[in-house]
Amino acid sequence: MRPMQRVLILSMLAVLLALPLHGQAQRTEIDVSTLGPQVGETVPDFRLFDQFGAERTLQSIMGRRGAMLVFVRSADW
Repeated sequence: MRPMQRVLILSMLAVLLALPLHGQAQRTEIDVSTLGPQVGETVPDFRLFDQFGAERTLQSIMGRRGAMLVFVRSADW
């Protein structure tokens, strides 16, 4: 491929990638501060099973200095 052909193809590709897709819905901003418990907030007691089938409660995971709960939303639901 000649250098000018390469430049032309790369330029066209850049333009196509910059264009919005047809029918693409506008994303709405999500205020994460309104979702779930906030940092420092007390959570209600819970009883859940971990990945090994062992039952966990808030008290069972509480350490000397408290506990940190991390919630991760999976993209593989």
